[in-house]
Amino acid sequence: MKVSELAKAYGTTPDTVRYYTRLKLLNPIKSENGYKYYPPTEVSRFKFILSARQLGFSVSDIKQIVDEAGHGKAACPLVRALIKERLAETEKQFQAMLTLRENMSRALEQWECKEDKAPTSTMVCHLIDSFEPVSTEEPSDEK
Repeated sequence: MKVSELAKAYGTTPDTVRYYTRLKLLNPIKSENGYKYYPPTEVSRFKFILSARQLGFSVSDIKQIVDEAGHGKAACPLVRALIKERLAETEKQFQAMLTLRENMSRALEQWECKEDKAPTSTMVCHLIDSFEPVSTEEPSDEK
């Protein structure tokens, strides 16, 4: 498959295919006319990369996984460890977003009945200045 064919087959852009090629995650074959062709092994690799990205693996993670497999080792233990890390990171981000949503909702609720005020030399917007956020402290993991 050519770059454009591979991209179209997986609903992505040629730039995405070229990006992973530049990173050496994909290794196309160059034809005499200069076109890059992706044999079935590289098509499978591209599908793997896209699936890994959908699961939240970083490019660095994918390189590690591919390297592990390239050395004939089962990549599954590494994949499990990495996904646990990504899940923990995602949970942290999710909790931060929940806190942000709560703060935004509280702000809107508090501000609905407040009057508009002109700025002063010490205040830009009294709504923000008077807002008291939900605690953003993270629970301690200590026991």
